[in-house]
Amino acid sequence: MPQIIVLPHEEICPDGAVFEAQSGVSICDSLLQHGIEIEHACEKSCACTTCHVYIREGFDTLQESDENEDDYLDKAWGLEPDSRLSCQAKVAKDDIVIEIPKYTINMVSETH
Repeated sequence: MPQIIVLPHEEICPDGAVFEAQSGVSICDSLLQHGIEIEHACEKSCACTTCHVYIREGFDTLQESDENEDDYLDKAWGLEPDSRLSCQAKVAKDDIVIEIPKYTINMVSETH
């Protein structure tokens, strides 16, 4: 089984995490199944950007994003070339390293 390595995030996963994930399951679902409470305001329907993550290693092993995901990613806070919506990116057969951004678009708009 592939592993997901989560880099430390100050609020959501302070110590980081490493766990086995099932191929074909979304990164978001895998995180939630392992107690990492990533935000997913649209209930994983690809209608927001709150589950945005950076794929620091293993990006090329994931299936390519579709046009709908790309349109939403363009609205994500802190967009980088290795950004994906975790509700859409499914674990493949290889290990991946993810980083959860410091802020989501909801956090930015709620504090300003």
